[in-house]
Amino acid sequence: MEGTVEGFRYGAVTPVAAYLMACLGGALGLRCIVRSLLNARSWKPGWLALGAASIGCGIWTMHFIAMTGFHVEETRVRYDAATTVLSLVVAVAVVGVGVFIVGYRGTGRVALAVAGVVTGLGVAAMHYLGMAAMRLHGDIGYDPVGVVLSVLIAIAAATAALWSAVTIRGLMTSLGASLVMGVAVSGMHYTGMAAVSVHVHDTTGGTWEGDSPLSLLLPMLLGPVVFLLLAGVVVMFDPLLVHGERAENRSPARHPGRSAGVRAANSIPAPRTSWHDADSPTRGR
Repeated sequence: MEGTVEGFRYGAVTPVAAYLMACLGGALGLRCIVRSLLNARSWKPGWLALGAASIGCGIWTMHFIAMTGFHVEETRVRYDAATTVLSLVVAVAVVGVGVFIVGYRGTGRVALAVAGVVTGLGVAAMHYLGMAAMRLHGDIGYDPVGVVLSVLIAIAAATAALWSAVTIRGLMTSLGASLVMGVAVSGMHYTGMAAVSVHVHDTTGGTWEGDSPLSLLLPMLLGPVVFLLLAGVVVMFDPLLVHGERAENRSPARHPGRSAGVRAANSIPAPRTSWHDADSPTRGR
């Protein structure tokens, strides 16, 4: 029989919390990518990797916070731990591919299109791999139209996020872009969930393996959340990330020639003048 699927078991708590985590991951990731572009002497691979991990963890955390509100009335829902962890690895790895493409190739049409498609497909793969981690006494089906629409939303969201990461430099504009990115990622998730249907088996028999959502997801969510908080500390205490190009312009290393000229000018001793040198009648003797 068809199961009664509910996506908001805890009301607005899970979608709001999921949206905030997607925004946090997006904001940190975008600022880390900007940091790698503002200063060519910074360790670019490190900042790009931190940005990819922030975005990937934000998307993954958003998905599974939202999934704690997923409920099928006729059967319990459990999760396979290995597949759940694999979905996190896929999210970070594929987002990293797109971030490194735009980080080194810029936002040319070809580079941005390739990076957006790869990252969007990775985000969608993370979503449906996370869905594959569910264990319940029934079969999960998907409406093809909803699946295709969710993948297209994921690609569009990823492309827009990568474009804004290398185009928008200001702090406030980056935060605005992360809010839009959170809406797009959440829209992708709930569009995919609207395509879900569950055909429940005979509930009087049979068992299935897996951990309950609260016993598995909450402890697993703790690691990515702590990582995002630590990444936020790194961003908050980096003046170049907070003040953008203004901090870079204030740095002496930004204008080495000017700094050297100022130092050279300061090192030249001032001409010695005194009343004796200027007015003494015996000056020429």
